[in-house]
Amino acid sequence: MQLRPGYQQTGVGPIPEDWRLSSLGHEAELLSGFPFLSQGFAASGIRLLRGSNVKRGQLDWSREITEHWPAVTSKIKQYELQESDIVIAMDGALVGRSFAIVKRADLPSLLVQRVARVRAKATDQRLLGAWINSDYFIRHVDSVKTHTAIPHISPRDIRDFAVAIPRAESEQRAIAEALSDVDALLDGLTRLIAKKRDLKQGAMQQLLTGRTRLPGFGGEWASVRLAEIGDAYGGLTGKSSADFGAGGARYIAFMDVIRSVSIRSGSTFERVRVGSGEAQNAVKRGDLLLNGSSETPEEVAMGAVCDVDEQDLFLNSFCFGFRLRPSAEADALFLAYLLRSDAGRTVMRSLAQGSTRYNMAKSAFLDACLLLPSRSEQGTIATVLSHMDAELAVLEARRAKTQALKQAMMQSLLTGRIRLVCPEPAHA
Repeated sequence: MQLRPGYQQTGVGPIPEDWRLSSLGHEAELLSGFPFLSQGFAASGIRLLRGSNVKRGQLDWSREITEHWPAVTSKIKQYELQESDIVIAMDGALVGRSFAIVKRADLPSLLVQRVARVRAKATDQRLLGAWINSDYFIRHVDSVKTHTAIPHISPRDIRDFAVAIPRAESEQRAIAEALSDVDALLDGLTRLIAKKRDLKQGAMQQLLTGRTRLPGFGGEWASVRLAEIGDAYGGLTGKSSADFGAGGARYIAFMDVIRSVSIRSGSTFERVRVGSGEAQNAVKRGDLLLNGSSETPEEVAMGAVCDVDEQDLFLNSFCFGFRLRPSAEADALFLAYLLRSDAGRTVMRSLAQGSTRYNMAKSAFLDACLLLPSRSEQGTIATVLSHMDAELAVLEARRAKTQALKQAMMQSLLTGRIRLVCPEPAHA
């Protein structure tokens, strides 16, 4: 491919001639953390930033994974972190993807071994952060990491990462600020989504237990045994690998059932070959679908309503269906929300059997009793919650589009394909 005028070919692709190809080790100081001994951990004090605290783009200070050191001494003072430091976890399945920018709220904290700190020398720190947040860094790490039980990289691997840097500080700042603006938009969307999820969770706890009643509804809720209002059927069993990917029928995968409260049209269902004797177990629109197996009792029988009107649709062998009778005073979507709430989880968890893997028998599910309001109140509650889900889906789609836009911007801005500052004319 012919180079555009004013560009040079480098290891990261074509970059402007007035940029330089460098390495992260040349542009920044890199420090690996201190080996703090566990017997010195304290109940409170300075937080220790370990690899387990470093997630994708953020730091997680959850109580169960956070340790403390009593105080900062002269011996460990150099390991104190500063605002805007970049920290990179050097171990784990997500190595190369687990990094974060230290914020003021993360301080004071101390850097622990197997976590690297990147601090720019003269280059814009935010620009280096953008390079570490790019697909270029992921590809670099994937090419150098060890492929052992716990993949890891070395400080040298991080220092050797190639970066393209504009020589003009004004252009460095322009790129960093453009990407920071998109990051701010993403952060705002993430916070809004978290707030909406909290509001929905609170609404579920109030509405699905009768603590809060919607206008126009009253009266006592009744305890209903599920066998009185519907019937259960199983998923496909006895299938070999040759049956999947062939035939005219479709099947709903295990993850489809637990992922969302509603399985909608547009989902991609795999093909499966079924026999004529299995037709009675076909899924119908409005059925409540449940996972009958999980690694934890908290996730058994989560519940999702099938909102797909498709012929020859079946469940996989780890799931079962529940079909309400026409005369039942129950709403399937309400039941799905109820089974995903704390109240529903408590009932289902008590019925799960197993030790290393937990299972729910159809008979045990049918024998369960749930507190239900009138069918009209169930439907109204389900509508309120589904509207909240729809609002969340719009926000999550907007965040996904913004994230895709940011990735496209990074590809163009970090290599100078798009210039935000006009290059200075070369001197004769």
